[in-house]
Amino acid sequence: MKTFTTLLVCLALTVSVSGQNRACVPSGLRDIAIKKERPAPEPQVFPAPAQHTPAKAGFVPEETVIGTTWYDDQSNSSIQNRMVIFPDGTMGATWTRGMDYAGGFPDRGSGYNYFDGSAWGTDPTNIVEDERTGWPSYAPLGEDGEIVGAHTNATGIKISKRTTKGEGAWEYYTHSGPMPDHAKLIWNRLITSGTTHERIHMLALTASTDYQGTPYMGLNGALVYSLSPDGGNTWLMDNVILDGTGADYYTGYYGDTYTFAPPKGDIIAFVAGESWYDLYLMKSTDGGETFTKTLIWEHPYPFWTPYTATDTFYCADGAHSVVIDENDMAHVAFGINRSQADGTQATWFPFVDGIAYWNENMPAFSSDHHALDPYGHPNSELIEDYNLIGWTQDVDNDGQITFASNGIETMGLYYLGLSSMPQLVTDAWGGMFLIFNSLTETYDNGTQNYRHIWARYSPDGGTTWLDFVDLNSDLIHIFDECVYPSCATYNDNFLYLVHQTDGEPGLHVWGDLDAATENKTTVMKIQRHEITGVRENKPFIHDYDVYQNYPNPFDASTTIPVNLRKTCSLTLEVFDYTGKTLEIQTISDARPGLNKFTVSAENLSDGIYFYKVNAGDNAIVKKMVVK
Repeated sequence: MKTFTTLLVCLALTVSVSGQNRACVPSGLRDIAIKKERPAPEPQVFPAPAQHTPAKAGFVPEETVIGTTWYDDQSNSSIQNRMVIFPDGTMGATWTRGMDYAGGFPDRGSGYNYFDGSAWGTDPTNIVEDERTGWPSYAPLGEDGEIVGAHTNATGIKISKRTTKGEGAWEYYTHSGPMPDHAKLIWNRLITSGTTHERIHMLALTASTDYQGTPYMGLNGALVYSLSPDGGNTWLMDNVILDGTGADYYTGYYGDTYTFAPPKGDIIAFVAGESWYDLYLMKSTDGGETFTKTLIWEHPYPFWTPYTATDTFYCADGAHSVVIDENDMAHVAFGINRSQADGTQATWFPFVDGIAYWNENMPAFSSDHHALDPYGHPNSELIEDYNLIGWTQDVDNDGQITFASNGIETMGLYYLGLSSMPQLVTDAWGGMFLIFNSLTETYDNGTQNYRHIWARYSPDGGTTWLDFVDLNSDLIHIFDECVYPSCATYNDNFLYLVHQTDGEPGLHVWGDLDAATENKTTVMKIQRHEITGVRENKPFIHDYDVYQNYPNPFDASTTIPVNLRKTCSLTLEVFDYTGKTLEIQTISDARPGLNKFTVSAENLSDGIYFYKVNAGDNAIVKKMVVK
């Protein structure tokens, strides 16, 4: 066990740990296996709250506590999209909030807070919904609104929306599953796309037999996709099992083992997978109406059913992240674990450790039992700093990973890898951030180690990776379990994420069944150079900041939105195919956020035209059609 003195030395010396000379978890710990539980529909026990020594005073990172909760299970695997930065600089964030731990959390629902451009609101005392819900996904909606999707554990997915973010009453709608026998949907993911964020995309599970449901279309827990083109008023696709995801390929799915990428134009993508079925990418280039499936990791036991006997094999742990870069390529990060089933139960290896990486230029990982082995097995297909990009850090640089206790008692149970809960975020320079969660040595309560959130940066979109940075290394977090990071889409020179801090490692409502503690929902604002080590001047606009005009074609007028990153002079120039300038508009002091130009067709003949947007020294040209 590390002493507090050692901790202070570590904090004084460094907040960054090199990825070279990797020290691994001892093999004796890596071979520990325990039964892998599935979360119960509701918590079973409610011990009295635990008491903890208050955190010592020290340097406080740029963090804001935006809410509290005693309900501490924010996800079973992959993290929901829980934070949005709007073009005008305002922000919103959500979490699962429940305060009445002794009563079984009848008040559970979506906690919500809003940043109005100058400050976050006070800790909310109510939930978003008008009934008990959990596990919200959060997204922008329409010109200036917002939407939350959360499951009710009974009638379907509760959708809450309003036309003005941060204010006004919420409107409610319940999106039920396939009727009449499968109305119950659970563990949803919801995003919006389109210029005005009117297209809603939603993933959810039909209830399996574990959750008082019955198999649907041959799947004991079917992954269904829904698409609304108009903000939820109508549904173009309603609870569809997409090609390549049905009973011809799988026997069923588990909750939260799927996640959407932030949408990019008409590109919609999500990843699904877990220790007991393939990990795969589904990608659409037509706004979510058709998808193409790409295998990322091939499961060695197709059509596995509980608890068919298997050998031990390395696998994806169910927590993953996917992003689309400026070249429209998908990048995926996922946690690694190890599994085995003996015919009566499945087991999990809590000390197996690693964050794997894949993009569309890479081959799939094979079904070999050691394909995802992060410890140098001859059959391993993982290469450090190429497609193995995260692991537990040797914080004290003594050449070994040492924990507070010798066995499973040293950690809280999340049934994920030792390093997991990854988030990928692309930036404006072609780089990419990896944010992940890892059990961290030298930070413990005497018995259990705390998890911290770590960061790493690739300056070239996943080709090379820089040093690791502990985002929770300051004294304020020496007695904090820092988990469930959810990153907002990259914004300017800062990275934003929301996460949960807890004085007790592990969980109260399942897994450990620890005594209840108050958990804080915290927003972290990180200067880009604190992770990259480089200060760079960011261009005012990129191609994806100048939206395609809408409508297009147009016969009366059209709107051209521009997402501006800094205050500057913004100019629009309209010209024909010969290059002749037909119109110029200027906003001399345009502010950061969404700016709009309107072009009239009154003096334009039918045909093809071009518009050029100038911001500072940058210019973007796009085509439009008058018809």
